Amino acid sequence: YGLAPAEFKKMCNDLGMKCTSAHLGQEFTKEKEAEVMSWWDKAIAAHNELGVKYMVQPWMPVNDQTTLDDLKMYCDYFNTVGYKTAAASIAFGYHNHAFEFRKIDDKLIYDFLLDNVSPNHVFFQMDVYWVKEGGADPVAYLKSRPSQFKTIHIKDDMEIGASGKIDFKPIFDQMYANNVRDWYVEVEQYTNNDPVASCKESFNFLNKANYVK
Repeated sequence: YGLAPAEFKKMCNDLGMKCTSAHLGQEFTKEKEAEVMSWWDKAIAAHNELGVKYMVQPWMPVNDQTTLDDLKMYCDYFNTVGYKTAAASIAFGYHNHAFEFRKIDDKLIYDFLLDNVSPNHVFFQMDVYWVKEGGADPVAYLKSRPSQFKTIHIKDDMEIGASGKIDFKPIFDQMYANNVRDWYVEVEQYTNNDPVASCKESFNFLNKANYVK
C-alpha cells in the first residue's frame, strides 16, 4: 500500500488491530529461480518487520497443460520458501480456491499438494467456501489431515451466512477440535456495493452464532 512495514504495523496497532497473516507470492519457473528467491528474501524481511505469523501464497498457475511434474515442481518450490520463512519464525502456507479440486491424471490437485509438500514447512490455509465450490467437504479434510491446516478462511458468496450454502457449525466445531486458533473472515463481494455494511452483517451473523467461541 505504499507504506513501510513499520508504518503499516503502527496503523494497525493504533486501531487496536494486529496484522498476523499476509497473502503474497510469485509464479515460479526454474529459469527465474534466483530472481524469485531474491524476491522472497526481501518479502520475508519486510513481513518479519511487520510481525506476521503467516505468509501465504493464495494461487498457483494451473491450466489444461499442467502436469503432475509441474505440481511437484511447485511443491518443491513451496518447501524451499517454507524453509526460508521458518528461519524468520514465520510459517509459510498455501491458500486454495476451487481449481485445486480438479484432477490431473486421476490425481486430485489438492490431495497431490497435501501429499507432496513438507508438512513441517508448508501448511494449508483452507478457504471453506472454495472447498465447497470445488465439490469437496471442508470438515472431512479437517478431520483427515488435522496437522496440515493451521489457519482457516471463513467465506461465503457475499456476506457470511447470507447464501445459506454453507453450514458453518460443523466447520467451527472441527476447527476447535483441531485446535485451530487463527481464522479469518473474508468478505470480497458486497450487497449494494457497501463493504462496511457487509462486514457488519458478517460480524453480526458470527457474533450471534453459539458455535463461535
